Amino acid sequence: MAVMKDISAAQIAQICIGQYAGVDEVGRGPLVGNVVTAAVILDPNNPITGLNDSKKLSEKKRELLFDEIQQKALSISVGSASPLEIDELNILHATMLAMQRAVEGLTIKPTSVLVDGNRTPDFGVPSHAIIKGDGLIDAISAASIIAKVVRDREMEALAAQHPEYGFEKHKGYPTKVHFEALAQHGVLAEHRKSFRPVREAM
Repeated sequence: MAVMKDISAAQIAQICIGQYAGVDEVGRGPLVGNVVTAAVILDPNNPITGLNDSKKLSEKKRELLFDEIQQKALSISVGSASPLEIDELNILHATMLAMQRAVEGLTIKPTSVLVDGNRTPDFGVPSHAIIKGDGLIDAISAASIIAKVVRDREMEALAAQHPEYGFEKHKGYPTKVHFEALAQHGVLAEHRKSFRPVREAM
């Protein structure tokens, strides 16, 4: 595994060859719900403009790009790890497992895998960890958008079941509103019991 911090245009061109997959995750920090990953193989003959780190895009722009990626990408797969798996494995190892599941779910076997961050699991093909890759490599940007929209929708569905927690607003992150809901209403099955604020609320 190669870890790339200050990656140059020449290095990007060197690793972005063949049918490579971009991989990113969303949801390592929240106190509730799955950690969600996505793997995307884009079609070089059907480019998508406006791709970027999902955190730098408005919700409306993310939703539009989500639909366009679904239409134009050669292959998309979403993986996740549950709160129970996060509690059993820890959040890092659960995230790596979710990334492996996303890549395994691709209908096209990638020639390599490019991951946002500083480490990758074993995918059975060459992989590169790229610091801030979600703002540098289109396939990783696309994966970040897919993972973000999927997880946000999961949080909105959970909010419909438990409106008193306000998940549709904070998406499960450790905010004041979330802490107050934990104190008032207690811990849900979907909460990550190994995370300190949840543990303390139990």
